[in-house]
Amino acid sequence: MAGRRSTRVREIAREVLGYDRLRPGQEEAIRAVLGGRDTLAVLSTGSGKSAIYQLAGVQIEGPTVVVSPLIALQQDQVRAIEEQELGGAVALNASMSDGQREAAFAAIEAGHAEFVFLAPEQLAKPDVVARLAAAGPSLFVVDEAHCISQWGHDFRPDYLGLARAAEDLGRPVILALTATAAPPVRQEIAARLGMEDPAVVVRDFDRPNIALDVRNVADDDAKLTALLDARPGGEGAAIVYVATRRAAESVAAALTGAGLPAAAYHAGMAAGERTRVQEGFMAGEPPCVVATIAFGMGIDKPDVRLVAHYDISDSLDAYFQEIGRAGRDGEAARALLLYRPEDLALRRFFGGESEFEPEELEQAAAEAGGERDTAALAERLEWPEARVKRALALLGVAEEGEDTVAGALEAQERRQGYLRTRMEMLRGYAETRGCRREFLLSYFGEPFAGPCDNCDNCREGTPAALEVCEGPFAPGTAVQHATLGRGQVLRYEGNRVSVLFEEAGYRTLDLEIVIGEGLLVAAGE
Repeated sequence: MAGRRSTRVREIAREVLGYDRLRPGQEEAIRAVLGGRDTLAVLSTGSGKSAIYQLAGVQIEGPTVVVSPLIALQQDQVRAIEEQELGGAVALNASMSDGQREAAFAAIEAGHAEFVFLAPEQLAKPDVVARLAAAGPSLFVVDEAHCISQWGHDFRPDYLGLARAAEDLGRPVILALTATAAPPVRQEIAARLGMEDPAVVVRDFDRPNIALDVRNVADDDAKLTALLDARPGGEGAAIVYVATRRAAESVAAALTGAGLPAAAYHAGMAAGERTRVQEGFMAGEPPCVVATIAFGMGIDKPDVRLVAHYDISDSLDAYFQEIGRAGRDGEAARALLLYRPEDLALRRFFGGESEFEPEELEQAAAEAGGERDTAALAERLEWPEARVKRALALLGVAEEGEDTVAGALEAQERRQGYLRTRMEMLRGYAETRGCRREFLLSYFGEPFAGPCDNCDNCREGTPAALEVCEGPFAPGTAVQHATLGRGQVLRYEGNRVSVLFEEAGYRTLDLEIVIGEGLLVAAGE
């Protein structure tokens, strides 16, 4: 049976999607789903994650519900499925009229829509869930699944209700998809979605066609000069990421003034203007967009030749996803980071989130009870709804028998500590004298033996980049530290070892000290 299904998957991939063969990880994930197993697929940007649910969904009786965070992305996915004749698709979102919603439900109920795309907030509506449940969905897909993780770089509280929504829909097989998820994020995705013994498929993080470069700059003038030297938009499409709305405007103006047409894009712009800029960029005019992180998810332009970070990202997770928008056509592209250490403090300020005081969590716990209507709870607490959802997420992590507020405060402290160590890994990437590709891939738990010959350090023959560093534990080995607890070895550079600890986050340790004093041993010893 499994063999016949695999053959049929390849036939559909070839005849409908035009694939000569499936990419690494795709067939493994599809087979797990068809076998009735919850699946987490972590595949790099542009590696065909949508093909996994498309090829699995058409072979399972019952509609496929796909949680997708952006209306524009939903519309693109519906259009693509209709063109491929994969069984029909509809979207359910807040922009639709009552008549359009009824037409979409009619298509679902008549069996004319194999795929149903909707944002997570739609699944907080009992009437939507009830009508979808009546259709008997067979597959529940969570796209951009890292958004459910508080350890992730793009946490969205609306995702926290998806496990309950899946249960209310009859608990179909769950397929979670993401392009970036470090080990702690993977674990939280599976836990928060209530996945049962999931198959975890992690493949294809390396994008060898993207050159990885870092330029150290002393000040803003030097940073702008370095950016102009890179000629964003001068030799193909380019995205320049900045930290603030003001920087988006000023840098775009500076590029345009230097004869490199560019447009700004940020959340402070009117929706119509953002749409105009995005659609223009996709069509090639302007060739360059200077943007905050408001620009990115759902952008699928294959010929982006340069992704430049005028300001540093808030984590390697975010950086990896952002540079993944370059070179999706497989041709040569470049990721350029303009780096000065002072920018890390700026990113901490803009990327930080306000912490909860004990009395705030006590108030939220007292008001919440079994409340599912977060809008009503927000009104009673007089808080923004997003803050209410964050508080409920923290209150939900307490162990059975533990004081709920105390457990939430402890979880908050762990998260803040983890975010600080994650920022230090970003500093490590920017300042390493070793192979940058090896550093980046090891962060995601993917072994890579440098040199890569396509990062600035390797091309320049930096001794540390060409040195093969070995240690007493192979990368991926589970270890135990005397005070930091259990962890996993990521990489070596010189006499230092980077370890991801379950409680203490990312740490870089002096190898001679931790081994010589017996502080780090293989787990179980």
